[in-house]
Amino acid sequence: MSDSDDYIYDEATGEWISPAEAAAAAEAASAAGAVEVRDSAGNLLADGDRVTLIKDLTVKGAGQTLKRGTVIKSIRLTGDDQEIDCRFDGIKGLVLRAEFVRKL
Repeated sequence: MSDSDDYIYDEATGEWISPAEAAAAAEAASAAGAVEVRDSAGNLLADGDRVTLIKDLTVKGAGQTLKRGTVIKSIRLTGDDQEIDCRFDGIKGLVLRAEFVRKL
């Protein structure tokens, strides 16, 4: 039996596909998984970027308001195209909507 006779079962489609087709499908899935997160001005955001708030935001559960112009350092992307994860003094697990920030 040669390598060209080997097939892989694709659980997503329920079909047997060749290894070349499986590699192409895996590459397409990883490209589709890459999410572009853009700030309020349309700038592309990446892990580690610094952003500033464009609006006063009340933080639920913290009893605190983040004022417009507050600088947030070292953001992390969450995989959602509208949310970013970040840290701020006294607030753990802060998640902000990308529409309320601007990249510095």
